[in-house]
Amino acid sequence: MAETSNSSSQSPGFADKLKSWLSWSWTYIWVIWFAMVLVLIYVLRSPLKLQETISTASVFLNTLTPKFYVALTGTSSLISGLILIFEWWYFRKYGTSFIEQVSVSHLRPLLGGVENSNSAGLFSSVNGDAEPRPSVSECKVWRNPLNLFRGSEYSRYTWVTGKEPLTYYDMNLSAQDHQTFFTCDTQQLRPEDAGWYPSFSPSVFLKVMQKAWRERNPRARIKAAYQTLELNNECATAYVLLAEEEATTITEAERLFKQALKSAGKDTNVLVYIKRRLAMCARKLGRIKEAVKMMRDLMKEFPLLGMLNIHENLLEALLEMQAYADVQAVLAKYDDISLPKSATICYTSALLKARAVSDKFSPEAASRRGLSTAEMNAVEAIHRAVEFNPHVPKYLLEMKSLILPPEHILKRGDSEAVAYAFFHLQHWKRVEGALNLLHCTWEGTFRMIPYPLEKGHLFYPYPACTESADRELLPSFHEVSVYPKKELPFFILFTAGLCSFTAMLAMLTHQFPELMGVFAKAFFSTLFAPLGFVMDKMESFMPSSFWHQLTRI
Repeated sequence: MAETSNSSSQSPGFADKLKSWLSWSWTYIWVIWFAMVLVLIYVLRSPLKLQETISTASVFLNTLTPKFYVALTGTSSLISGLILIFEWWYFRKYGTSFIEQVSVSHLRPLLGGVENSNSAGLFSSVNGDAEPRPSVSECKVWRNPLNLFRGSEYSRYTWVTGKEPLTYYDMNLSAQDHQTFFTCDTQQLRPEDAGWYPSFSPSVFLKVMQKAWRERNPRARIKAAYQTLELNNECATAYVLLAEEEATTITEAERLFKQALKSAGKDTNVLVYIKRRLAMCARKLGRIKEAVKMMRDLMKEFPLLGMLNIHENLLEALLEMQAYADVQAVLAKYDDISLPKSATICYTSALLKARAVSDKFSPEAASRRGLSTAEMNAVEAIHRAVEFNPHVPKYLLEMKSLILPPEHILKRGDSEAVAYAFFHLQHWKRVEGALNLLHCTWEGTFRMIPYPLEKGHLFYPYPACTESADRELLPSFHEVSVYPKKELPFFILFTAGLCSFTAMLAMLTHQFPELMGVFAKAFFSTLFAPLGFVMDKMESFMPSSFWHQLTRI
């Protein structure tokens, strides 16, 4: 057994060494390999009858009519054009070249290439299979703190446009959250209810609500919630589901959330969620002061739940009230170097500093006299915000169209930019000159960031996984913003050039057949002239008997 294990451990080592040597030789001395192949072909030209074969092929090619060359170049142009169209579609959809991806995935390992385990890849798939990605923390998806209501907002968009604003991946993440935190509390089942339904155990209610959150069809989810209420009319999460899914107005959703609050019991997750949604209902219905009070009370009652980002709801409501001093007080607490950042924190801070100077800001005057201290602070805040999320300015400046925000966002990604701009564009418009200052200064950020993005300026380097994750979070009809802007892959440029060149050859051959024939003969004679010169020199240096002996061998 020991000898077997030793032999098996030695053989892979020898095979690896042989493979590495071959890959090294192919990488560094491929010119010698190529020269040896040419010498071998030259030596065996007589046994292989290469000269006769070439003469026969040249005679055959001379007998071909120009129509053949037109068909040949036209077919080449058509094929390269189809490859170009597919490559362009694949690049727009997945952000990479199909030919390049296949080459790296299948050919590079054969040639001894080493795959980088830390390279950016696709985000984790819907079924939970982990795919290559640079860092778990960089690609972590967060719940959107200002996500809309499905029944009264997302569904209305679908009724009007016929488009689905939420992706299956996004809704699946929400379903997983709900199954984990929002199941029916079986301890609230009253004894008389148990008497009415003796065949049901407390675990039945839990299973029914878990099934309700798992259903893909909204009608099936609503039906399951009603079934739960028939078994237990004090199941708070069933009311939560109805408020989110079935209510077609914010007023109706608020009524159901109030009913859920009465039945919430002591479940912290359910309580926080319901109170937060009630505050959001008040904000949407115009009762902003009431919403602000509810959010402040919620943050005082549950101070350790900062990860839920309730302060972002509070910031948006305070901006609507134009209570900028209160906004600054909230930022002073949460815009700390030790706390995680978000687009809301960074861009709200930039908005407040821009507000102090934007009404009198003029780029012409600033170029003549230079920036004042307050203007410099505002510009630096804008640069800081743009470095954190470079996708936001195009939405604030209305250079890209907005869509409904997803239920989950990726920090520093396009999904976060959509969510921020959807709720905060009105606040930037309300501050006179703020968008003008942003328009004049935001692109200057990219001159400060090292390129390539190996290290950041004020934040960590921009993650490479945002594009693939945002494509899963945002609907297909939305054009995902990509940073840094990717250059066209080599194979797209190559196929575009090949398609254009062969199409031009086909057209010229069709219009000027005789002239193109003379041009082709002159081109190939010039191309093979160096090879003929080298062969003549070799024959003059080497005696004919030497070559004869080699051919006999």
